[in-house]
Amino acid sequence: MNEQIKIVAIENKGKKYKLLILGIIFDLIGMFSYIFPGIGEYVDFIWAPIAGFLLIKMYKGNTGKIAGLIGFIEEALPFSDIIPTFTITWIYTYVFNNKLN
Repeated sequence: MNEQIKIVAIENKGKKYKLLILGIIFDLIGMFSYIFPGIGEYVDFIWAPIAGFLLIKMYKGNTGKIAGLIGFIEEALPFSDIIPTFTITWIYTYVFNNKLN
């Protein structure tokens, strides 16, 4: 029984860091529009709903819903792409909230 708990803990830890890596990649995609000034803000209208959806899928419950809404708004607003919403959500979930899964 103790071995099963250890296996679950290892799997959760792997998922935790996988979410961090994905979050950093998605934040970089969101900041990509700064490479193409003017054109990039139009691309954000495509990325905004995708980012919101991804946040909802990555983080379950109210955390995912609130992060998805904030992520959508942050990506849709011009010149706010610098905010790393995915990474902030991960920090909130796994550092401040100390969730294990």
